Amino acid sequence: MRRYLIRRLIVLLASLWVASAVIFTLVEGVPGDPASFMLGVNAAPDTLAALRAQMGLDQPFVWRYLHWLGGLLSGDFGTSFTYKVPVAGLIGARLAVSLPLAGIALCLSVALALPMGLLAAARRARLSDGAVMAGTQLGIAVPNFWFAMLLVLLLAVRWQWFPAGGFPGWSDPLMALRALTLPAIALALPQAAILTRVLRSALIETLGQDYIRTARAKGLSRARALTRHALRNALIPVLTILGLQFSFLLAGAIIIENVFYLPGLGRLIFQAITQRDLIVVESVVMILVFAVIVVNFLTDLAYAAVDPRLRRRT
Repeated sequence: MRRYLIRRLIVLLASLWVASAVIFTLVEGVPGDPASFMLGVNAAPDTLAALRAQMGLDQPFVWRYLHWLGGLLSGDFGTSFTYKVPVAGLIGARLAVSLPLAGIALCLSVALALPMGLLAAARRARLSDGAVMAGTQLGIAVPNFWFAMLLVLLLAVRWQWFPAGGFPGWSDPLMALRALTLPAIALALPQAAILTRVLRSALIETLGQDYIRTARAKGLSRARALTRHALRNALIPVLTILGLQFSFLLAGAIIIENVFYLPGLGRLIFQAITQRDLIVVESVVMILVFAVIVVNFLTDLAYAAVDPRLRRRT
């Protein structure tokens, strides 16, 4: 296991370095000058040059990349061109919204998908299986932003059970959780539908294995064979989807955060792109890439924990 862990860590570090180079190159290569955007097209050349020097944009490309990379390694993400505050503070404040939102949405999707997937696999080709599959098809087809607006109209405007938008902060945890409930539900629905279908397919395939038939022949009930033996061996594709879902929920919630006016990472990167705040864009994207790579790394470790054969192959 130690050798497997070391190899995966080397791959993780190499992936992060390559990702940092690609992100910086792509963002810095986007047409448009942040200094010109801030001062306007009629700015005097001397004023423009002074602002570019102040922002460090007059330095060579390689020097700027190494300076930015060194700052990342030391925890200094630089200063925002627009807000004139440290980028680390901006990201930290937005992560306090996006991380709990992604975590709640992921827990909701698992809580919905696990019983539905087990039910569909246990009752394959029956009415309950057809109902679950029809529900998952609807969950995948319905756009989450439309579902989010429907939740606002019903649960916030008409019945007033939850706030329609905004985030009050974590000074009152109960109010903060109420503010995140509707966006978490809107994010969790399509993810739960996908996870249910993957879990059902994996369970049905596992139930056809010889060891399951042997256990059934020895008198083990179908329900016990499903939950005790088949579920554990069907977790590999499920873990893959869970890792991808958390990454998506953290990085892909831009529309939902704008629907509910949540000050998360999605809104921050959207605003930074429109304002040509390159240092914020680079840092936020790098944080998101770091989250994706680390989640994939943890997923690989979960694979090895679930299936010891993977450790022997590596």
